[in-house]
Amino acid sequence: MLTGIHFLLTYMCNFECDHCFLYCSPSAKGTFTISQVDQVLEEAEKIGTIEWIFFEGGEPSLFYPLLLESIRRSSSKGFKVGLVTNAYGINSREDAVLWLEPLAKAGLTYLSISNDAFHYGEQVVNNATMAHDAAKELGIDTAMICIDPPVVEPPEDNSDTDSGEKGQPVVGGNAMFRGRAVETLTKGLPTRPWKDLITCPYENLESPSRVHIDAFGNVQICQGISMGNMWQTPLSELVKAYDPLEHPICSSLIHGGPAHLSTYMDQKPSPGYVDECHFCFTVRKEIMDKFPNFLAPGQVYGI
Repeated sequence: MLTGIHFLLTYMCNFECDHCFLYCSPSAKGTFTISQVDQVLEEAEKIGTIEWIFFEGGEPSLFYPLLLESIRRSSSKGFKVGLVTNAYGINSREDAVLWLEPLAKAGLTYLSISNDAFHYGEQVVNNATMAHDAAKELGIDTAMICIDPPVVEPPEDNSDTDSGEKGQPVVGGNAMFRGRAVETLTKGLPTRPWKDLITCPYENLESPSRVHIDAFGNVQICQGISMGNMWQTPLSELVKAYDPLEHPICSSLIHGGPAHLSTYMDQKPSPGYVDECHFCFTVRKEIMDKFPNFLAPGQVYGI
């Protein structure tokens, strides 16, 4: 059951992180207007099961007036409101309170802040930590998002098992191999045979609990897999009509993960991939032109 709508308020970001799902950057296009925000909120009310509205990006605070008013309008309709941010625009602890207090008064109830080496290197005190402290001071529920760069972890010693075989090295850290990470983070990492990648372990494609919507109207079940375009078909109708087994991409992933999708689409995969996301993203990028309504937007694929 769909309970959350996540606005990709903008694809623009002050950072250009190696691990970014969405290829966000300072030059990225695609930012909501307040009238578009209103349209999504009206559709959210029609759906009837939405509890949470999240604003993320890109970096949503680059458009602070839009973010502030969007939070206010979401809260006024009875939704709980969250924000995912790198706390752009904060230069001191005092600034953090000035930055966050209007958002809290507008109805912000949850703050998720990116704070890792991709964003702030080794800085101990930074925008994120100051925003986190200010949120606690203001009584806003808050948490840090800390993404570790991928590392190769040694295999477990399975020499005492019946087979006598030792395990294979695995990739540690919690970066997801989608979007820009496929270009920037996969080189040199151990891979798994493509035929073993037969599930979609991170998304509930059969009954998604949340969707991401961008300013182009794409309603994304997973980054780059679209349910449809809500500027062409109202969101409430898209959600009602969604049948995962009729969706040309989701149906294959449900039946057998990226291995099934690759085979069904008559692709010639490489011998191995880091994980399911790496394989899935690679296949989808190769077949984008065949399914422009379902593999969108190009922004997510670096196009």
